[in-house]
Amino acid sequence: MTRSPATSLPPPEERRRLREAASLTQDQLAARVGVTRKTVRAWESGRTTPRGGKREAYAELLASLGRPSAVTEPQTGARGGAASPGAERTGRSQPPPRAAERSDRTTAAPAQAPERTAGTAALAGTADRTGGAEPLAPAAERAAGTLAPPAERAAGPGTPAAGRAEESGLTPAQAFDALYGFCSPALVRQTYLLTGRRELARESVERAFQLAWHRWPEVARDRDPAGWVRAAAYEYALSPWHRFRPRYRHPEPPPAAPADRTLLATLLALPPSYRRTLLLHDGVGLGLPETAAETEASSRAAAHRLLHAREEVAACLPDLTDPAEIHRRLTALASAERLRAAEPRAVRSDGERRARLWTRAAIAFTVAIMSATALTLHTAPTRYVPPVPPGEAVRGVPPRSAPGPLSAKERSLRAKLESETANGPQRLVPESR
Repeated sequence: MTRSPATSLPPPEERRRLREAASLTQDQLAARVGVTRKTVRAWESGRTTPRGGKREAYAELLASLGRPSAVTEPQTGARGGAASPGAERTGRSQPPPRAAERSDRTTAAPAQAPERTAGTAALAGTADRTGGAEPLAPAAERAAGTLAPPAERAAGPGTPAAGRAEESGLTPAQAFDALYGFCSPALVRQTYLLTGRRELARESVERAFQLAWHRWPEVARDRDPAGWVRAAAYEYALSPWHRFRPRYRHPEPPPAAPADRTLLATLLALPPSYRRTLLLHDGVGLGLPETAAETEASSRAAAHRLLHAREEVAACLPDLTDPAEIHRRLTALASAERLRAAEPRAVRSDGERRARLWTRAAIAFTVAIMSATALTLHTAPTRYVPPVPPGEAVRGVPPRSAPGPLSAKERSLRAKLESETANGPQRLVPESR
């Protein structure tokens, strides 16, 4: 008896994206499949996988949501009206409202950060460009065109720059330069808030983009290339090995303003995981699921880290009890520092030179090992030569003594023998023949 193959399902992130593109809440999707909201949340987070008839029903529903007609047709019911004209023209529905999105999450999750204004683009301008929970910026900022380079603005908001490279006819270098020009200014400021070091922030962003250029085919096909680079920059910046480098053993000069110094010191006093969660959620503006996924933690753990970090910040700065105020102060602190990133061409050339250096070093090391092995094989003996055993003492043979001066007793005995006659039986003298 053979078992029929299981129905294929999209990845957990794609399941949630399809639901949000159709403007459905988790409760509505659970009612259609016949399960609870907690079950749908577990399916979308990847903790569990549907089986049996529920799997087939869920896969059929997701397939219907993924069709163009299911996305472009006017949505009614939960949102109480048709989709916006802009969504019909672009072929994508508008994201669900913030309140509905927050209601689908766990009750222990803190409230989302408020909408960002034009003054906060310096910190969070790269966060939600490529698939975050919130839009890139308000409509006024997108219309002004001050956040994205020309290639980004021509392609339209909400789509990754690397993912549109093939559609727009850009070369890999041009697509990389567009992504770097859009993400690097805000990423340097974010990394500075994460580490408190200006040089380390610039170095972390450059290393992250060098790694992205080295793996550009993978990054170009990623759903969120900006998030990929941000995660790489954060991992490099928070590496504990920097404390052993001579250039990073001493702290850098703090900010000039006393309030900024206190805020930065409070941030640096937090554990790295708490600091990163607070920066992603309240500073960058990611949702709690996106923050948990980027920090490789569960939603509950990310919520506890965020609440603890807010408590620590509020204990040192009582005026920072509101997440909106924390976001504003973090943006002001990041904008106060004059942090500039290198040119994209220099980053690409440095990455290629570093890759060539490591390749040559690996080749030289391999050649050295092969040469040492060949020399050992050439000089090694071809047959076994037993070693010479150490000498052993022979019993019964007295040790050989060297002649030395006679003692007084021996001299008197010699004189007595010489003075006595040689004739007589008392003395036997051998005769010569």
